[in-house]
Amino acid sequence: MDAGTGRPSTVLDTAVTTVKRRARVRAPELVGRGWLNTGDATVSLKDLRGKIVLLDFWTFCCINCLHVLDELRPLEKEFEDVLVTIGVHSPKFVHEADPEALKAAVERYGVHHPVLDDPELTTWQNYAVKAWPTLTLVDPEGYVVHVAAGEGHVEALRTIIRELVEEHDEKGTLHRGHGPYQAPEPENTTLRFPAKAVVTPSGTILVSDSAHHSIVELEPDGETVIRRIGTGERGRRDGLNPTFSEPAGLALVPGTNDVVVADTVNHLLRNLNLDTGEVTTLAGTGEQWRDGETDGPADKIDLTSPWDVAWWNGGVAIAMAGNHTLGFFDPGNNTVKRLAGTTVEGINDGPAEGAFFAQTSGLAADGDRLWMVDSETSALRYLEDGEVHTVVGKGLFAFGHKDGDADEALLQHPLGVTVLDDHSVVISDTYNNAIRRFDPETNTLTTIATDVAEPSDALVVDGELVVVASAAHRLERFAAAATKIDGAAHEVKRPSTDIAPGEFELAVVFTPPTGTKLDERYGPSTRLEITSSPPELIVEGAGVGTELVRALRINDQVTNGVLHVVAQAASCSDDPADEHPVCRLTRQDWGVPVRVVADAPTRLPLLMGGMDEEGRQGT
Repeated sequence: MDAGTGRPSTVLDTAVTTVKRRARVRAPELVGRGWLNTGDATVSLKDLRGKIVLLDFWTFCCINCLHVLDELRPLEKEFEDVLVTIGVHSPKFVHEADPEALKAAVERYGVHHPVLDDPELTTWQNYAVKAWPTLTLVDPEGYVVHVAAGEGHVEALRTIIRELVEEHDEKGTLHRGHGPYQAPEPENTTLRFPAKAVVTPSGTILVSDSAHHSIVELEPDGETVIRRIGTGERGRRDGLNPTFSEPAGLALVPGTNDVVVADTVNHLLRNLNLDTGEVTTLAGTGEQWRDGETDGPADKIDLTSPWDVAWWNGGVAIAMAGNHTLGFFDPGNNTVKRLAGTTVEGINDGPAEGAFFAQTSGLAADGDRLWMVDSETSALRYLEDGEVHTVVGKGLFAFGHKDGDADEALLQHPLGVTVLDDHSVVISDTYNNAIRRFDPETNTLTTIATDVAEPSDALVVDGELVVVASAAHRLERFAAAATKIDGAAHEVKRPSTDIAPGEFELAVVFTPPTGTKLDERYGPSTRLEITSSPPELIVEGAGVGTELVRALRINDQVTNGVLHVVAQAASCSDDPADEHPVCRLTRQDWGVPVRVVADAPTRLPLLMGGMDEEGRQGT
């Protein structure tokens, strides 16, 4: 997910990273359109006095935000009598501002805490948030005590929460008991947010039933259930009574009755034998990749949110949505390797190893050509002969619903792509609730169906187009009659950040959590990669380095662009008596829309965790 930075008015511009804080900063009130998971009750910070409050600023398109939801689950359980987590949903895409779409996403992703609907980014701006996801911790007296952006902050949060519990227990200001969360009434449907589908060798339809954590085999009518593989509970158990966690992509292995399953939240590839119903693990360790090896034995390499899979060139291509790359599983050698991408989020074509992707979520093979959709850049692209090409898509912050020539056409967060017999491509244009068709012969995009509830995949069954209407919880059939759409173009609501031309400093702010220190045992513990779109935005200073502060030279001939920033820091427990310190890697990426303006600031701090040298949150 792009964690882009705007320049909203700053109401909160000070944050403290431990209980031993420099300043007492009152947390702004929570303001938005409404609440979910509270039984329609409005929640105020005043109501939560005596509780430790964790604000999770998220948007449901964002893979990093979904990672954080999973990271927080054990923390919420551990401190359930003192901690109240509140999701503040501040949308990127137009579709995400739809209250019904948000309601569906809260259920789809198993969000079991109150959620504030913040469509105008009011609370986002009041807290001076700059990135999705951002976590803000408020103490029982209503003061901000910690702010961090990105993933990998659970151990720091655990340490601070324990300190807060001890401090406020002693002061008598900690109130134990239940928070305001009220679970909504569950709806009973056969499928719940299905993700992907394939036709089996016997002509049945196999569907990944993501919110039911299972795989369902249907008759060719797309409705009658033959069997369900999976217990319906989250898990990663193999065998004849398997468990999954939000499975998505499916790929048939040619000449067999085996299906490769992208078990997304488990960060695994699984194999389903259709004859026996047995499930085995093919690739992944079950841990999310954050850094380190990407090539090697399949059972030794971490994966990260594999969202789709496709049989291609003798193996399985993997849409590795979690780190904006493509992977490849070679079943003959039982290995995994990186196929394309750098982990930088954006659009950059050319040789596969240097390409930028943005949360690739759909794959389809057509001979030697591998088609894909990148959801965060609303792009249709393909890989062929080692080169990546973009057909539709303009970048992280532009999207819409517009047909016509591919150079001018627009999509909105597509999740699926399907190749037809005539080599044209059907796109599940998810956030436009539409099915689109790209014709390579004419280089044009048309709309063939609208009012489809968040389509996420499509396939051809008996000559008909069958679409996975994910938010309608069913499969739907469509004729391929085209309707031209000449809709509006959209851009992300957050304003660009003004930066000065010439000498410029970009600083990623990171302070190791309490009780830890930067891990320098094996060399530098930090890494910073900076690139830009267009590349000529940065005259000097782009590339990879080990310092979190970088001197750049900004081109005064470029007026607008995006700074792509990927930062990481390794920190370990700081106890001399501990022979085996616990180490954690914190990682965050930003896509910062910028405007080059004379007399603008010559420094841009981005908060990953901690305070800048003046004790302020990076703003």
